[in-house]
Amino acid sequence: MGLKNTAIRLGLALCVFSGLAFAQGNDKHLSGKVTQVTCTQVAPDCGKNGQRDTGCDQPSELTLQSTGGELQVVEIVSTTRFVTNGASAAVADLKVGDQVEIDARLIDGELDAVEVRFAGTAGEAAQ
Repeated sequence: MGLKNTAIRLGLALCVFSGLAFAQGNDKHLSGKVTQVTCTQVAPDCGKNGQRDTGCDQPSELTLQSTGGELQVVEIVSTTRFVTNGASAAVADLKVGDQVEIDARLIDGELDAVEVRFAGTAGEAAQ
């Protein structure tokens, strides 16, 4: 009986873990430094080529450089959540140079940010 119970438990555990792995197949965790915040709808106060200077109305993507030096573009979508120091934040609080942790989902070949977590701003860190 002990061997049969062990086999059943092992089978159930494999089913649960394989289901979790399948459910997270399109989920990605990224970390690194923000190198660029870009908007497609350029507001009057945005820099040339859509790169944000002082305040872009609707940033649409950010470029992240991993610790290994790899660049990754992540889409900012309407449901993206921003969190700084554990509190709710806005995309405007995110600055080039900020260290971030991003949970993203691969959709139609693009990474859509689900949640962007960061601590303070690059400007504050330099002071």
